[in-house]
Amino acid sequence: MPIAENIQQALGSSSMIRKMFEEGNRLKKQHGAGGVFDFSIGNPDVEPPPAFHRVLRRLAREDKKGSHGYMPNAGYPEVRAALAQKVSREQGVSLDGSHLVMAVGAAGGLNVVFKTILNPGDEVIVSRPYFMEYRHYVANHGGRLAEVDALPDFNLDIEALRARLSPKTAAVLINSPHNPTGRVYPASTIADLAEVLEAHGKASGRFPYLVSDEPYREIVYGGETPPVLCAYRESIVVNSYSKSLSLPGERIGYIAVSPEIRGREELVDGLIFATRILGFVNAPALMQRIVAELTWARVDVPVYARRRDAFRRVLDAAGLSYAGPEGAFYLFCKTPERKNPGPGTDADFTEHLKKHLILGVPGASFGKPGWIRFAYCVDEEVIEAAGPAFRQAMAEW
Repeated sequence: MPIAENIQQALGSSSMIRKMFEEGNRLKKQHGAGGVFDFSIGNPDVEPPPAFHRVLRRLAREDKKGSHGYMPNAGYPEVRAALAQKVSREQGVSLDGSHLVMAVGAAGGLNVVFKTILNPGDEVIVSRPYFMEYRHYVANHGGRLAEVDALPDFNLDIEALRARLSPKTAAVLINSPHNPTGRVYPASTIADLAEVLEAHGKASGRFPYLVSDEPYREIVYGGETPPVLCAYRESIVVNSYSKSLSLPGERIGYIAVSPEIRGREELVDGLIFATRILGFVNAPALMQRIVAELTWARVDVPVYARRRDAFRRVLDAAGLSYAGPEGAFYLFCKTPERKNPGPGTDADFTEHLKKHLILGVPGASFGKPGWIRFAYCVDEEVIEAAGPAFRQAMAEW
């Protein structure tokens, strides 16, 4: 029997990040790990903070009866309560455990949210460029992604968002710090967006949710990531510990809703039900207990800051222009004009770099042709060693 048509179509345009990551593994077998400069995937290589290992060892030794069994689908009540205090501090609101649902990472959390809020044909507005999996997350639940372009500095284009709102708009999805650009949306932008969504709700009778995907919230280079829960009543935050604690493989995160959101109890009940019927059942038990004890901890962010600066020096020396990241661990570079005859798209430039054993992801994969993303969650020695390869590639390009 053939597979479903929608999966067949999706496979044809599946994640370029994963394709480049797999290509990197192939090249490393051929040239050795030290000879390949793989900046394709945002897989944090900074180790979790030491406190994580201490808590992990202690909880593993306790071997408490029932500690690996089922718990409420929303997560352990004491874990939700602990994380509510953390989110309250970050978001400038007063939350308790009833405002949170534990999730299987941010990806699982977003799917739970969209399962809960979307009717067939509903739209979710997103600013381009955007993380490519968003399209699938929305389509999974009968929705459609509605794209608008960001401003030239990759801030949200509030007027473009206003123009795209319609009676079908169920939500606006934002991501700050942003993948792939590293942009952190200022508080003034969040306030302007909230004002637009509030006005649209009053005029149309349907107040869109503001869904904020925040796995990079704590990886910022100066200042903090502005909150959304205190800015707009109909807001939902989805977060994970994949980046802040370097635990992407553990799949642990949470969903937090504004305390003032309309129909809060029904919404949270829907999130809990969706968690169960999507097959997640509950977030991993051991990881729940660990992150509840680490609400104050995070990875060594200055390491990423040093890598960002080292990568910028490499790109500057090669003559590549880029968006200056304020957070996360990506550099989004403009595809340079080609001096030699031949096509010069972002895909062409990506293939050209691959000949020099440099791996990035073309911007078209993020809805933004003409750019290329490099992930600098790699050792600083790899970044510096890539300098000659970048300069040679640019000379030939």
